Amino acid sequence: MPRGPRAPRVLRTTGRVELMTGRLSIDALRYARAVAETGSFSAAARAYGVSQPALSNAIATLEDRLGAPLFVRSTRGASPTEFATRILPHVERTLGEMDALVAEARRLTEPASARIRVGVSPLIDPTMVSRAVEAAARLPGHRELVLRETDLAGLRADLLSEELDLILIPSVEPLPRFAHRVIGSEPIVVVGAPAGDGAADGPGVPEVELGEAAGSRWILVPDSCGLTTFTTSLFDLNALPLQQYPGEASSYRVLEQWANLGLGAALLPQSKLESATSAHRRLVEDGRPVEIFYEAVWRRDSGLSADLAALVDSIADR
Repeated sequence: MPRGPRAPRVLRTTGRVELMTGRLSIDALRYARAVAETGSFSAAARAYGVSQPALSNAIATLEDRLGAPLFVRSTRGASPTEFATRILPHVERTLGEMDALVAEARRLTEPASARIRVGVSPLIDPTMVSRAVEAAARLPGHRELVLRETDLAGLRADLLSEELDLILIPSVEPLPRFAHRVIGSEPIVVVGAPAGDGAADGPGVPEVELGEAAGSRWILVPDSCGLTTFTTSLFDLNALPLQQYPGEASSYRVLEQWANLGLGAALLPQSKLESATSAHRRLVEDGRPVEIFYEAVWRRDSGLSADLAALVDSIADR
């Protein structure tokens, strides 16, 4: 007797297994990396220009797909779970391969450019810019470095819109959407007369402890270059009060002049001191110099990614 068609075999699986075998969202992977880097769901959402609920929902779906929570939320932010510390390196490699694929495709299909467009924050140490120019001259193809200076918001917007290929900025806020590397640092000095007498070791620049200087009234500049963000973050991280001068200086030169007039104290990177006669002290915390760090930032999927990485490596290694 002939047999009829065989009934399809039914595989019985749990809901968890079905979820884990579903398709992963690349956006959710990027969001998870951003939360891990910033320690904050809200900061990660701002970096990608999405609402916090949208980002949270995407990560919740990703956690369902992977089978375990990635982050623990608290009043202090978000911290990776033990599961996340094991899985996030795999996420990073996956995203790195995808970005490399797009970058290589763009390199092969887009017209080659003889220029690298670099945006520079006004706060950047000029020696960093000199190193970038020298490093670009050593790249294959004799690429020309085209510089543009503007504030942080403009630099980030131009990098995102691909009006710039690379930006050199102070490391004052996390930028998880982009590739970045620290390229240098320099000491912070206090201009003016902070509370207390400070201390000097030999003929060098006198030093003043952050806790001792905190009693001063601080002159700030508009929060566009990163210096005010650096100053407020420094005080916040050390749970110190920041008493602000009621006015606002328009430039580093004016900031230094006003501090010399006794209107208050000011923090400046050492390279921004214009006058050799300005009374200044090197800022230290527990005896260690307080420094501001600078970083190079570029798009992970840029067709110039290989050249940009080589340029940044050359700047950072000097």
